[in-house]
Amino acid sequence: MANKIIRMNKIRQILRLYTQGESKRRISELTGIARNTLKKYINQYIKDHLTIEAVNAMNDHELELFFGTAIEPPKDKRFEDLQLLLPVYEKEMKRRGVTMTFVWRKYRQLYPDGYEITQFYLYLRQYCKRFKPVMHMEHKAGDKMYIDFAGQKLSITDKESGEVIAVEVFAAILGCSQLMYAEAIGSQKREDLIRACENALQFFGGVPLAIVPDNLKSAVTKSSKYEPTINETFADFAEHYSTAVLPARAYRPKDKSLVEGMVKIIYRCIYSTVSAQIHFSLQSLNAAIIEALEINNRAPFKGRDYSRRQQFEELEREALRPLPAYRYEFRQQAVVTVMKNGHVCLGTDKHYYSVPYRYIGKKVKILFTSLAVEVFYHYEKIASHQREHRKYHYTTLDEHLASAHRYVSDWTPEKFIEQGRVVHEDLAKYITRVIEGKLHPEQAYKSCAGILSLERKVGSERLLNACRRANSYGVYNYHIVQQILEKNLDHLSDEEQQQALTMPDHHNIRGNDYYE
Repeated sequence: MANKIIRMNKIRQILRLYTQGESKRRISELTGIARNTLKKYINQYIKDHLTIEAVNAMNDHELELFFGTAIEPPKDKRFEDLQLLLPVYEKEMKRRGVTMTFVWRKYRQLYPDGYEITQFYLYLRQYCKRFKPVMHMEHKAGDKMYIDFAGQKLSITDKESGEVIAVEVFAAILGCSQLMYAEAIGSQKREDLIRACENALQFFGGVPLAIVPDNLKSAVTKSSKYEPTINETFADFAEHYSTAVLPARAYRPKDKSLVEGMVKIIYRCIYSTVSAQIHFSLQSLNAAIIEALEINNRAPFKGRDYSRRQQFEELEREALRPLPAYRYEFRQQAVVTVMKNGHVCLGTDKHYYSVPYRYIGKKVKILFTSLAVEVFYHYEKIASHQREHRKYHYTTLDEHLASAHRYVSDWTPEKFIEQGRVVHEDLAKYITRVIEGKLHPEQAYKSCAGILSLERKVGSERLLNACRRANSYGVYNYHIVQQILEKNLDHLSDEEQQQALTMPDHHNIRGNDYYE
């Protein structure tokens, strides 16, 4: 497809392998990217005099901006037209007397500008599988680790209830030395698969150039004969260990014949041993698996005087790349929309995290571990928080808020009381009484802000006198202070105020004597 941009982790793999001295053909095999496509990225890398350190320093957003113009060449329209007809031609070829030349002539009648006869023969033969050459594969040291799950499961027993729980068996094998690793895990989910792969790398003591999985849903989002889509989490794991993911072709068991053979060994030599005992935990079961597995790793190959373990120590251990300093921290992901209040909700915890307010209404991706939460928009990290597990609470950074929201978010009882204390202790006490008079402090915030704002209009002395006057009335709100100032009652002494409040004489007023 024209203008199709490959994923950023693929670009990093291409450039890393190139700087490590791998050929373009080899890089194409490891990454699954066509050579013409990867040449464009390598040529741009060379043209701009980049270094692999500079590439690693770029985040995905910067890398997308830099290499985003690279495109794949458009497919040949003739090939697409022929692909639609090949199933029909395959059926016709099964009829007596029908030859390839006859079929080609029918094809040229439909498409006069189509393929010539030689190219047509090639595509038709490939589709009809007329020849199936079998090639012996030479595995280079440190090249590939093949992984798969055994079809048959093992089991552990719950010690309290006696329930028998089925567990998956993960298998991994190195291509050159054929050193094997196996582990029982709870499921084939991404978390368990990644943890098992990591344990395999720790067992081998190094990292191969590529990991070859079967088309597992936890590793491959969409299988394809030409370019499968790797699960983003599994790709992130591979990036952490600086290795490539090269899925085996669907329905091609010979692509992973080594691990298929290993599964047979597991059935024959390990299942019979570990199944003879009752195991109450995965730890106990895995200890038994490793013990039985090591016996097979140290046993000589049939007809040879060396074992898998010996071959690994002599040929492959030094060829593996070193393990990173830290183990991979599993990152889960979620795609959400930024709410109108400038926060995103992590549904797993029902906790809210702030992002810059300009992303309100945008769809963003959340990547989170057990300790951290990161928010990305078009590969650019826009927010980072420490993970919180309190339900329906908010984690907010001031710099993410608009200026008006930032001001309001700073409102606290202590802040209003302290601002009053700057003027006078009596004003701080009055502010305290305003807050205490409400069921919830936030109900008093606007009253407090209004009272303090009067200082700019009338000065601190008049505001203080007005609050003292309101305090003598036993009334604590913004409106009483405002009325005292408007009627200039803050200037009157107590006696003057009492006289101002005394009822004047009038013939229509009956007085106290009338009611005696």
